[in-house]
Amino acid sequence: MNTIQFKKMYQETEQALMNFAKKLTRNLIDAEDLVQETAIKAFKNKHTYREGTNFKSWTFTILKNTFITAYNKKKKKRVINAPIEDFTFILENKYAVKNDAVSQIRVKEIKNKISELSYKSKMPFLMHVEGYQYNEIAESLGIPIGTVKSRINFARTKLKSTIRLAS
Repeated sequence: MNTIQFKKMYQETEQALMNFAKKLTRNLIDAEDLVQETAIKAFKNKHTYREGTNFKSWTFTILKNTFITAYNKKKKKRVINAPIEDFTFILENKYAVKNDAVSQIRVKEIKNKISELSYKSKMPFLMHVEGYQYNEIAESLGIPIGTVKSRINFARTKLKSTIRLAS
């Protein structure tokens, strides 16, 4: 296939390629870029096109493969196109507890409220806070898992209500 034949056949399929690219990219500018890249690849590889086969299908395959390759590259890069100011929350930790007198008093208050819980609620809750799994707590205390979950939930609810009232 010579350049003139390629140009004629490509012009006949260009609008269909653009429509397909728009569906894939859902963005006019990206679709135009994709069609242009497809044209370049098809032209560079016109020697691989076999006479008598469907030119439109051949170019659609190039477009689809180009789109998939670009999509996979983007997925791997995970590029963030936003100004750094939008990510200041990453640099600032608003939830960090300062080691000052007020937070020490607060920690003591929470510990006191935990100690006021009944033994049945306090033990599963403390074990859960220490990192034990529900099944480990149940096995250690000799009670069913459902009871463990219920007692931990009860302890949380009780602590939330008493700590809020004290605030």
